[in-house]
Amino acid sequence: MKRWFPLPLTSVLLFFIWLLINQSLSAGQLFLAAVLAISLPLLFKSLQPRNDPVIYRPWLLFKLLVMAMVEIIRSCFNVSRIIMFRKSEGIHSRFIRIPLDMTNDYGLALLSCLINVTPGTVWVELMPGTGELLLHVFDLHDEQWWIDTIKSQYEKPLIQIFENRSPDRKEGV
Repeated sequence: MKRWFPLPLTSVLLFFIWLLINQSLSAGQLFLAAVLAISLPLLFKSLQPRNDPVIYRPWLLFKLLVMAMVEIIRSCFNVSRIIMFRKSEGIHSRFIRIPLDMTNDYGLALLSCLINVTPGTVWVELMPGTGELLLHVFDLHDEQWWIDTIKSQYEKPLIQIFENRSPDRKEGV
């Protein structure tokens, strides 16, 4: 059963959502809903995580998310102020590279989410082989400040949360 329906709940939801969107119970729509409900989860099965995340320090995760929420609100005001009151010649948008020590997929995914929801920053790419994060900053004045901030306020707690190790120690050392 798991072979044809790797994500049974997703299949059921796809089936009914397709019928709701099309507002029809014709034989053709039922057939198409069934085909989509079976084929899409099969196609996307390889995107499923290999294992469930292990959170070693939930209180630290809560603290990180609260800190990130404060940073997001602060950045909203800063970016709004820059857009409304500064001339475009005074804005220094740049790409910077930040070396990352984190290897956990869930930690990297959460770091990506936190960076992308913060106004003024965009996670561009995790450079293959080097483990460097390519980050676009809307108004860059101090590259080292950004590197230190990402590493100390975001990466360090994420390593402790998802990898259960000191951020100064590489995995396997």
